[in-house]
Amino acid sequence: MGPQPGQKTVLITGCTPGGIGHALCLEFHSKGLHVIATARNPSVLADLGALGMTTLPLDVTSPSSIKTCHDQVSALTNNKLDILVNNAGRTHTHPATDIDIDDVRETFETNVFGVMAMCAAFSDLLINSKGLIINIASLAAITPYVFGSVYCASKGAVVSYSRTLRLELKPFGVRVMVAMTGTVRSQIASKTHRTLPEGSIYQRVKEIFEKRLTFSQNNATVKTEDYAKKLVANALKPEWPLILRSWFGRADWFWAGGWSKGVWASTFFGEWILDFVLYRLIGLKKMEQVLREEERKKKLA
Repeated sequence: MGPQPGQKTVLITGCTPGGIGHALCLEFHSKGLHVIATARNPSVLADLGALGMTTLPLDVTSPSSIKTCHDQVSALTNNKLDILVNNAGRTHTHPATDIDIDDVRETFETNVFGVMAMCAAFSDLLINSKGLIINIASLAAITPYVFGSVYCASKGAVVSYSRTLRLELKPFGVRVMVAMTGTVRSQIASKTHRTLPEGSIYQRVKEIFEKRLTFSQNNATVKTEDYAKKLVANALKPEWPLILRSWFGRADWFWAGGWSKGVWASTFFGEWILDFVLYRLIGLKKMEQVLREEERKKKLA
């Protein structure tokens, strides 16, 4: 069943149950929008389909899959799309000195190139409706999230890309919101994680790395549905002039999730604050202690 006459539409990527995308589908649906939920395997979206949402297969790393989805959405919505939410993403926790470049490329294919490809492919439908693009970024884009250098780099790229995209699409009436997302409950803790290679210099503090793997699920973590309610409420606010936007209308920069307020506040004082906090919070002071002890033993040998 497609949208009703006059009903606004929203396409969301990465809508597997348990994640932000799925929660956003339910929240936008509750606000009266026609939701187009997507996932690589649309069979996992049966509960959303049962509620009247459109469910489509979509792999944001596949040009042919994106084109097929675009054509299906265009036919469904009469060549218009009001909101595009680029939520599909891939976690990547590994020390910078242990990364596998092919693995890194896969992360960038989803987190960065997938976002770029979706914006380019659906720009015509968004221009037709003077719509809104919401790119789900992360606090990791501006924080030294220890053992997350690849993930931080991918989300940093999304932030920089979105800032420029916002200006390029402004003449066409298309707006761009960047969601600076903190710790939010998801299925990340249940996924298969990367492991330290045998020769890693961090084997000395293996327990710190293993604790870091699920950090986002155990530190000021916000419920997925609460995050979704805040984002949707903000996205549906009216447009205001730039200088007033952050206080009254839809924000260009949406900050929510665990740690978001603290990280936002830190941006006024310099990066040294986050460097200081993250270094100690993750536990790298212990690495210093281990290395000092190794040096002491060498001198005594």
